[in-house]
Amino acid sequence: MKYNERPSTKLYQNLGKLFYAIAMADKKVHPVEIKRLKEAIKEHWLAVDDLKDEFGTDAAYQIEIVFDWLQQEEKESELYFKAFTDYFNEHKENFTEQVKILIWKTADGIASSFSGKNKSELVLLEKLKLLLG
Repeated sequence: MKYNERPSTKLYQNLGKLFYAIAMADKKVHPVEIKRLKEAIKEHWLAVDDLKDEFGTDAAYQIEIVFDWLQQEEKESELYFKAFTDYFNEHKENFTEQVKILIWKTADGIASSFSGKNKSELVLLEKLKLLLG
């Protein structure tokens, strides 16, 4: 993506990977983590921009779609955290301060939603904090 291009649905798809990685850090995605993600999408992510996917749906729903799809894969969270990190480093221009703040709030909310934050989640959150700057 060139510097002057708008964010695409790929941004939201990669956010789905990140939030899945956070939820899966303890090797299990809990229903309350899914609920917290859906709340965050409705409360915050839908208002970020007016981007639509190829079906005319708000592109922010790509976060949930990818998250749901990855649950079926049940792979290590580190794999998807790395995928997000790679995307972030290649497309930093798409990550405004507002988006970075929402990423942090959503990730922290997911990690906190089930019995507080465990060690695996804390490690990923620290990596995310360093990545976002």
